Parts: sequence; C-alpha cells; structure tokens
Amino acid sequence: MEYEGFLIGGANEQGLYQLFTMGNRHGLITGATGTGKTITLQTLAESYSRQGVPVFAADIKGDLSGIATAGMGNKHIDSRLAAMPLRDFTFQGSPVVFWDIFGKTGHPLRSTISEMGPLLLSSLLNVNETQSAVLYACFRIADEEGLLLLDMKDLRSMLAYMSANASSLRGTYGNISPASVGALQRQLMVLEEQGGDVFFGEPSVSLNDLMHVDFSGRGVISILDASSLMSRSPKIYATFLLWLLSELFEQLPEVGNPDQPTMVFFFDEAHLLFDNAPKALIDTIEQVVRLIRSKGVGIYFVTQSPLDIPDRILGQLGLKIQHALRAYTPKEQKAVRTMAESFRPNPAFDTAEVITNLGTGEALVSVLDEKGRPGMVERILIRPPYSLVGPLADQERQAIMFRSPLKGRYDVAIDRESAFEMLQDRAQKALAQTEEVKSQKNAAKAPSAFDWLSGSGKRQGLGEAVIKSTARTIGNRVGQEIVRGVLGTLFGKK
Repeated sequence: MEYEGFLIGGANEQGLYQLFTMGNRHGLITGATGTGKTITLQTLAESYSRQGVPVFAADIKGDLSGIATAGMGNKHIDSRLAAMPLRDFTFQGSPVVFWDIFGKTGHPLRSTISEMGPLLLSSLLNVNETQSAVLYACFRIADEEGLLLLDMKDLRSMLAYMSANASSLRGTYGNISPASVGALQRQLMVLEEQGGDVFFGEPSVSLNDLMHVDFSGRGVISILDASSLMSRSPKIYATFLLWLLSELFEQLPEVGNPDQPTMVFFFDEAHLLFDNAPKALIDTIEQVVRLIRSKGVGIYFVTQSPLDIPDRILGQLGLKIQHALRAYTPKEQKAVRTMAESFRPNPAFDTAEVITNLGTGEALVSVLDEKGRPGMVERILIRPPYSLVGPLADQERQAIMFRSPLKGRYDVAIDRESAFEMLQDRAQKALAQTEEVKSQKNAAKAPSAFDWLSGSGKRQGLGEAVIKSTARTIGNRVGQEIVRGVLGTLFGKK
C-alpha cells in the first residue's frame, strides 16, 4: 500500500490516515443520531478487512449488511471523493459471515453458562450481592461435583439442588436462602423469555470462526444482526460482547505491538456495556481494555455521547472520531466540553464550537502518530465506503448465508449430558435406594396398630426427606420442560 495505514477522510485534497500499527490502540466514534456514525464504522471495518484483519461488528439497526456488496455512486459520494486524495476508487464489497442469536438472519451464536461465568451472569440477571454470592457458590459446587453448566435448565437444576440441600451445604458455602434461590429462578424465567433459552447452549461459538481470512487475503467481517435482540434483550447483547472480549483476552497469545491488529472489534451502542454495571464488572472491562492490546486486539466503542464511556476507559482510546453533538441541555453541554478537552487543540478553530456545527458525514478526528502520540484534531469529511450504504436485500443475504464456510456447523443445537441430566439421574438413584431400604425394613417388621395410629410408621429420616425433595423438584422441572416444549411447538412459541 502507498501508506502504512488507511484513509479515514479529508478535506481540500488533504487526507487523514489511521496507521495500522496503531490499530490495536482502540478508538471511539461518537455523535448524535443521524450524524454518520454507522457509515464511519463501515468505512473503518472494510479498511481493516482489506488489510487482512478479521473484524467483528454488531448491526444494531439492520443497515450494516450492505458492507457485503459493492456500493454505488451518486452526486454526494462523487463530490466527497473529489475533496480527498483517494485515487482509483473502486466500489467493492467485503467478505462477510452473518450471525444471529436467534438463527434467522445468520448462524446461531451461543455460549454456555459455564463459559459465561458468575460475574457476567450476575450482571445479566441484575441480581444483588447476596444473590450473586449464591450464584458464585453454584458455579463452585458444579465445578467440584463435576457437573457441566451448559444451558439454562442446567443452572435451574443446580439452584434447585442447592435449595434442597441448603443445610448440608451451609457449612462449606455459607447460607443459601430460599429467598435468594427463588429470586434467581425468577430472573432466569425473565431471561428465558428474552432469548436466553436459545443463546445458552451448544455448540458455542469458536473464536477461530470469528478470525477468518478469505482466499484473497482479506479479513472476514463477522456481522451480528442485533436488531431483534436489541428490542428483546439489550442486556444479552452487551453481556455477549463482553464475554467474547474476555474469551479473546484469555485465549489469544501475546504479540506485543504488531504491524497490524490481530482482530478489530466494534461495540455499537457502547453505553449498554456500562449502564448499571457493578463496579467489579467495570473494573474488569477496564483491565481487559488496557491489556488486550498486547494480544493485538483493537476495540472501537460507538456511542452517542463520550459521557457513556467511563473516564478510565476513555483515556485509553487512541483514535477519536467525533461527529456532531447537540448542546441544548446541561448534560449535552458537558458532553461537548468533555470531548473537546480530550482532543489535542488545533489553533485554527474552537473545538467545542465546531462539534455542535458539524454537518452529516463531517467529523473531528484525532489519530496517533507512529510513536503513539495523539495528533492535533482535524476537521474532515469521512471517506465514503467502498461497499453499499444500507441493508442488503433478503435474497442477497440468504445467498451469502448459503455460501458461508460455516454452513451447518452451528445450525443444530446439541443437548449432551450435563448438570440437569446428571442431577436427575443422581436423585432417581438415591430415591430408588431409599425406597429399597424402606421396603426391606417393612418386610422385616410389619408396623403395629400403635405405629399406624401414631403415624410413626410413616416418619421419614432427614436424609430421605432431602433426597425426595430434590427428586421432586428436579422431576417436576422435567415435566415442565416437556410440556412447555410440546405446547410451545403447537402454539408457535420459540
């Protein structure tokens, strides 16, 4: 390439470039609704793809899918191209794999309960500290007992087991109150209705399938269709992205400062990652953002206001692209000041004043130089994408899905033996053993008339009561799952 980077945009035939070596230093795209954030995301994503960098991006509004096919010119695009030093511009699509948690507009995306872990799951369920502690104990017990937590019925069964055996578990794991378990079970019901029943399970997504390079050497762009997910459960969307980020952090090797990123992530509607998140989760996100760049991963937050991003994370973002902001309310005015102060000033203009006067597709941009130092803020026009602006037609999307190299890998859910089945089997065996012992005792000694009248012949031991309670709880849930599945199919429920 002529430059060791790609053109973000320009004005008066002067260009502003993002160095590939700074691609893992993260970035921020902010601006009010309708100012051009999605097109900026599209431009950056296809630029990294053309360099051979795999990209993951969420399609919040359903209009990012056009990145898979060549764009079309018009007078607005032609005039914008004339204002920047971009020669031999050719419309072209990028290699794309579509994903959808509900499996309708892309490959199903799944994670297991165990992979998600108690911290993210506590945030997803929006539970208090006491309930979160019970959830941590649940994971610990499952690990020590060798019980796999794969889907939601596994987690419900574990909680039922803990409730039934609370007295024997108290000495090791602390108090497991029925109220806390009940609250968790209710939250799981809510999560199931929001799509958790299809999100949690196997096969869970493999990171390798999100880090492809196609036959021409271009990075594959994985697009998560989040339009329906956002309307049903924004929390699942945010939690999944955080989980994916943590998986990359844990599994990828250290690469230091590579010539180009290993992978680039775009987090649209980034405020959802931090809204009402507990401090422990915010601290974890900050740590991941700070350290994951040594794994070669670049994280780009896309949101309406810089105030959506915690200060400790905002300070770690290298590339800053600011579209127009409104400043009618005190909070909006604060956002303008915050963003203006984050830029290295340009003596040619007042940054805070320009932020409120930018046109659609215009932006204030600051990039890092080759030594990682912030450059002076520049006012530019964002380069038009090579690909189509707007959504693909349904038949075009279906054609791409049909040709996908991942076709058939995730389409069918797998339900292997895990905590639900293992606890069910354990309880049934224990109950059968208890009944056998009881039958032998009854055969050896028939109860007297006094025993029948006093009821002592029917008295259960504590161990037998616990076993029966566990068996009833799990057994009842088996029946509920079967009935719900059959009725759900008949009445069109997912």
